[in-house]
Amino acid sequence: MSTSRRKFIKLAAASTAGAAVSGALPALGQNSATANPTGNVAVRLTAGSQRFAAQPAVVWKPGSGSGANTIQLDTSKTYQDILGFGAAFTDAACYNFSQLSASSQEQLLNEYFSPEEMGFSVCRTCIGASDYSTKVFSYDEGSEPDPDLKRFSIDHDKQYILPTIRAARKINPDLFLLATPWSPPAWMKQNGTMLGGNFKKSCYAPYASYFAKYLTAYEAEGVPINAVTSQNEVDTDQDARMPACLFGQEYEIEFISRYLGPEFEKQNIATKIWILDHNYNLWGRAICTLDDPATNKYVDGVAWHGYAGTPDMMSKVHDAHPEKNTYWTEGGPDYTDPEYLTDWTKWASTYAGILGNWARCIIGWNLALDEKGTPNIGPFPCGGIVTINSKTREITRSGQYWGFAHYSRAIHRGAKRFESRGEIEGVSHVAFTNPDGGHALVLSNSGPAKSVAVQMGGSHMELTLPQKSVATLTW
Repeated sequence: MSTSRRKFIKLAAASTAGAAVSGALPALGQNSATANPTGNVAVRLTAGSQRFAAQPAVVWKPGSGSGANTIQLDTSKTYQDILGFGAAFTDAACYNFSQLSASSQEQLLNEYFSPEEMGFSVCRTCIGASDYSTKVFSYDEGSEPDPDLKRFSIDHDKQYILPTIRAARKINPDLFLLATPWSPPAWMKQNGTMLGGNFKKSCYAPYASYFAKYLTAYEAEGVPINAVTSQNEVDTDQDARMPACLFGQEYEIEFISRYLGPEFEKQNIATKIWILDHNYNLWGRAICTLDDPATNKYVDGVAWHGYAGTPDMMSKVHDAHPEKNTYWTEGGPDYTDPEYLTDWTKWASTYAGILGNWARCIIGWNLALDEKGTPNIGPFPCGGIVTINSKTREITRSGQYWGFAHYSRAIHRGAKRFESRGEIEGVSHVAFTNPDGGHALVLSNSGPAKSVAVQMGGSHMELTLPQKSVATLTW
């Protein structure tokens, strides 16, 4: 399937509000296991000209309050724990970082990765070229087969990819990295190019070695990789317009169970393996892949994209295989969208739907692109989480950036999602308990301004959500 990233905007907006809540349920009474909170609640708001701006505190009051627009919280019913939030160190993103002055690079990386700032802690990088690269490249270039990988080299990445990631990890030593291939080297493909096409089954063994060499080489450069997926977007070749590879279900099963998993075992590689790395609507494939015992034993979880289907499809896989983790690994804005800078409500609602369906992380797409969404060797007009102007080097923060801020600044690694329920038109919500015992509730309102109440045990608070707003409440 070849589904444009552009369609993601519409699909996400249509699916999130319902996915984030479970409908109107009986109110939590005084006998609930949820404690009765007291005191002030800190509020951060993005709306109009305000960006994650501090607001006057609201106060927990005894009783149940009044009004129909009530969100009910129950900390006794918990779900997944959180790994974190972040975006992708693509070749293009790292190239754009490299065009900044040393002081500007340091400032932007600190803004992204410092725990006192955005606190990004889970990011993705590419095994070879993606569509957001300066050129098509792999780590074993050449027209002739090289099953012993004598040509293997990560020299391309030493110019600006590895230095950028090292700098980020210096700011946040706990940064978790996922690495994904868009295509194997051209000589492992039926069409002899990294653009589209199929994988050659005869190359399973050297491809498993290719992964292992990549991981070993990156670790030697001070950048250990925590997880890999076997293939980005497994069932599309993108009409040969970009690095891509069809990797059918039987391919993924055979590759992981007979080659990649055993290779990691043999070399004592602790890097986790995630499957699929594609859209919600492939939930059936994910279940069937995990149903294979030989594959299942090597797989930590499923990686998801949001370009087709709805977030609740992730829950179908969780219900079938609750022992496996759920991760969300790609989604980004379109820089040509008139609301590129102001669509924070859409992104916050999207994230509520994702987190409300068992995802442990949310990884956006490019950390940074220029004002034309480049470098880009593919067909899709994506924008960066931030834009770095190619001439002035001015940095502009997208609506997605501000959507992220309401989550990544308040919800920390190890946080546990707990029950939030109540159906309010245009409003999404999701709630967490952080490892230090503090709580965070993220609300987004895509409709007109409305007053809402939040009920927790025998206490309630009341606030007004402006039109097209995102609010983070912490206590």
